Amino acid sequence: MSGYVEGRITARHEWAPGLVTVTLDAALEPFVPGQFVNLGLELEGQIVRRSYSLASAPFARPEFYLTGLESGELSPALLRLGPGDSVLVDPKAQGFFTLNWVPPASELWMIATGTGLAPYLSMLRSAEVWQRFERIVLVHGVRERAHLTYRSELEALAVEHGGRLHRVSLVTRDPEAPSVLHGRIPAAILDGSLESAAGLSLSLERSHLLLCGNPAMIDDSVQALSTRGFTRHRTRKPGHITTEKYWET
Repeated sequence: MSGYVEGRITARHEWAPGLVTVTLDAALEPFVPGQFVNLGLELEGQIVRRSYSLASAPFARPEFYLTGLESGELSPALLRLGPGDSVLVDPKAQGFFTLNWVPPASELWMIATGTGLAPYLSMLRSAEVWQRFERIVLVHGVRERAHLTYRSELEALAVEHGGRLHRVSLVTRDPEAPSVLHGRIPAAILDGSLESAAGLSLSLERSHLLLCGNPAMIDDSVQALSTRGFTRHRTRKPGHITTEKYWET
C-alpha cells in the first residue's frame, strides 16, 4: 500500500480472550501522545485498514491495545497474529486528542471504556502530563474484572509520581469483582460515587476531562456533566471536556 511501511510484531500479550496488546518493530514519524495511526492487512486479496491509538510513548516501540468483535473485519485478524507476523503501518500519526489542545487546568480526569485506555497510556508514559497537572484521575470502565489491564504499571506510575495519579475502576457485568465501582461511568458521575472513589471533586475552575471510548458512554457522560455546568472544549470557546469516540470492529 502506497505510503505504508512494514511493521513486524515483536511481542504479543493476551490479557483475556479477545483483548491483546501487540508491540511492533516499525519506523514511525515523531508523534504526540494521544494520536493514532492506520494499520492494515491484506485480507482476501484486498488491503483492509483501520485507525488505532498508540499506547506507547513516542520514544518506544509502537504498542497497540486491541479488541474486536468476531463480526469485525480487521481487528479479529490482528488479534490472531503473533511475533514475527507483519502488519502494514502508516508511519504518519494523526489526531487531535492530545494535550496540545487541552486548556490550562490543575487536575486532569482521563475517562475511558475498554481500549479507550490506549491514548492515556501513551500520555502517562510521557513527560508532559506530569509537568502540566498537579493531580490526575484515571477512570477505566470495563465489562469484567479480567479486562482491567495494565494495573501493575499504573500502580508503579502512581508510586513513582508521589500519589498524584488516582485510579478508579468500574465493572458492569461482574457483580463479584472486588475493590471497584459497579455500573456505568455516567451513573457514577451523576450519583457522586466517581468523585468519592477518586477522593477528588470535579471543579469548573480546576478540572479538565478527557473522555475516550464507547460513544454511548461519551454522550451520556457529557450530558451528566452538563448538569454541573461542564461544557465541551472548543478552540474558539474554551470548555472542560475533550472527547474521542471509539468503535470496536
